[in-house]
Formats: sequence, C-alpha cells, structure tokens
Amino acid sequence: MARPAKKVCAFCGRAEGQVNMLISGLNGQICNDCAVQAYQIVRENLGGFEEVDDDDRHSSYNVDMKKVPKPREIKQYLDQYVIGQDDAKRYLAVSVYNHYKRLSQPKEKDGVEIEKSNIIMVGSTGTGKTLLARSIATLLNVPFTIVDATVFTEAGYVGEDVESILSRLLQVADFDVKAAERGIVFIDEIDKIARKGDNPSITRDVSGEGVQQGLLKLLEGSIVNVPPKGGRKHPDQDYIHVDTHNILFICGGAFDGIERKIAQRMNTHVVGYDSVQNVAKLDKKNLMKYILPQDLKSFGLIPEIIGRLPVLTYLNPLDREALRNILTEPKNSLVKQQIKLFKMDGIDLTFAPEALEYMVDKAVEYKLGARGLRSIMEAIMMDAQYEAPSWRRKEFEVTLNYARQQLEKANFPAPAAI
Repeated sequence: MARPAKKVCAFCGRAEGQVNMLISGLNGQICNDCAVQAYQIVRENLGGFEEVDDDDRHSSYNVDMKKVPKPREIKQYLDQYVIGQDDAKRYLAVSVYNHYKRLSQPKEKDGVEIEKSNIIMVGSTGTGKTLLARSIATLLNVPFTIVDATVFTEAGYVGEDVESILSRLLQVADFDVKAAERGIVFIDEIDKIARKGDNPSITRDVSGEGVQQGLLKLLEGSIVNVPPKGGRKHPDQDYIHVDTHNILFICGGAFDGIERKIAQRMNTHVVGYDSVQNVAKLDKKNLMKYILPQDLKSFGLIPEIIGRLPVLTYLNPLDREALRNILTEPKNSLVKQQIKLFKMDGIDLTFAPEALEYMVDKAVEYKLGARGLRSIMEAIMMDAQYEAPSWRRKEFEVTLNYARQQLEKANFPAPAAI
C-alpha cells in the first residue's frame, strides 16, 4: 500500500510540521509565511489595490484626541527635564502630536491620508538627545522604546538584525501587536551606521550602508517578520508580523565632524563682496543651526534614508549658562540627585555657589556637555559618598576648596588630553 504524499509548501518546501499553517489548494499547498509575503508583493505591485483589512487597521488605532497633550503642553513638560533646546522641543512636540492625529484619522473617501513624519535630531554629545527621548517616553500613552544603532549589522553577519528594533517595541507593548503598531521608536547613535566611504571596496560595509538599506522598509512602512525573542532570524522559528506604517521613528546622533561638511558647503557659495559679508555674519560657534539634508548625505547617510526622515532638527551646544542651569533646575538635576543620595543616609547636603561655578568652569573646558558635568560631579563627590554612611554628622557642605581638592586628587585629565 502506497504511503500518502507528504504535504509541503510549494514555495519554500517546508513540511507541514515546520510551519504554523499549511493552506491546501487543488494541486499544492502554501504556508502562512509565504502567503503573507505573496500578499505584500501583490500590494506593492498593484497601484490601485485596496487592502481588504484596511478598515480594521484604521479602526484599531482610534485615539481620544481630548486626552492627547497639545504641542505646547508637551514642550512645557520637556522643559521640566531638559534645559534649553527650544527648537528641538518644538519639532519633537509637533511631530508627536501629529502622530496621535494620524492614528485618530477616520477612514474617508476623499483620498487624503496623513503620512507620518519621521524625525532626525542632530547634536553634539551631551546636549540632551537621549534625555529628550527618555523624558517624552514617560508622557506618552503609546508604546515607546529606545534602541542603539551601533549593534546592528547587515543580515548574515555577526550582530543584530534591524528587525530586533520591533522585537523590543513588542516587548514594551507586552506583545500586543496592535498596540506596537502605533508606537514610537527612538533610534540612538544613528550616525554610527553612516557609510564608511564613498569609494567602492572589496570589503562590504556591513555595519554602515548595509544597515541603512535594512532600515528602509521599517521607516517607509511595510509588513515585517519579527523574531519574538530578537536576535538572528532562522528558517525554523515562528515570526510575528508587524505593520510599520503607523510606527513613528525618531533618530538621534552626534554626527561628530559634520560641522566641517556644513562649513565647506557654505564657503562654496562665497561669490562677491556681499557674500563675504553674509559669511561673516554666520555663527561659527554653532554651525549646526545651518544643517541641511545634503550635509547628512555628505556625512554618509544614503539619500533613501534621508528621504524617509523628512523632519530635520538640531540641538544647540551647551553654553556656560545652560550648564549652570542643568546643575540645579531640572527635576532630576545632578545637585538634586546628590542631595537625595545623602538624605537617604540622614545627611543634609548643600553646595556653595562658588563650588557650582567651579564645576561649570571645568565642564566648559572639557567640552563634553552635560555628560562632562556629570563626570566632574562624580569625581568631586566620590570620597564623600564613600565616607558618608559612616559619619555621625548630619550636615555637609561642598565648598570651593573641597571641590578643587577632590578634582585634583581624582587626577582628572586636562582638557587637551580628552
């Protein structure tokens, strides 16, 4: 007696036990993964194709706009945690608010559909890019995750696939796919995946341009096969299908050295006496304010990525006044953190104004922004934090002489050595 024929997918060749579902036809079968990919190919190639589940997709993203914070309210909230950077806050507030409006838009017959506006923020280290993202995450009622672009490599190489971005978003959303599909993703260190060089090479740029190519489908919007546990994809594992059309992507990067690209671009337009005067009016201490998409292209981002990040904003370098305010004004300021640490040991900690001014002066010398300020504070307070739990005293003041002695004792490097 002949054995019954083994059922396999006519497209990928996997057997019935290797897939979640095998759909049988007259002369063959197709698995669930191949069916999804076939659906995506049909949708991309037929311009007038109307999605069957389009109404369901839009209805699942209903948002009560009465409960959504207005752009002005979002900025006021960010002001409590981030000093300065008004332009970046406005761009961020408007983009997030428009994201909510996009999720709440009804399905209409006029053919007008609001498209998402992904954001890219450019600013030197320590200016508050990641802090802006972390602060706004606490305000939003949609899934929000922060990922680091430095771990990604092209498919097939050691590292993580770009799809693991969505794995983390799913984890934040407790694997509620519908909730994750209306979330927000902040991709940090986006400048680290810049193209390594314009000249073709025998070695592949697997952590640069290769990653940018992989990000295109996520930023633009498509149905992506996501491994639920992250990591590398392999044929035998189950996937979660995530539609990225309604996921807002916010990218941030230091783009170290892009000021030279901006300066070169602006100097090429110097023709005639009047142009020389215009160049003289430029703020040479903050060339970042003149950044354009073509500067990102010169730095190493491919045009396709730039086109999918239409909102470009910048963060100002922190001056002395901003650094002084960062020490004391935000809700989670460095001084308030130290005071709370000592309060937990029953000690009232105070800082002399001269000591704070000394820390700011050193932070300006090191040119590392708020992170440099944090390093200085930790170096000054290390000995006190070590001894404080054993003290019997109830008060302690950080004076100028104490701060100077502790910083010298810590062998803090000179600015030229950093």
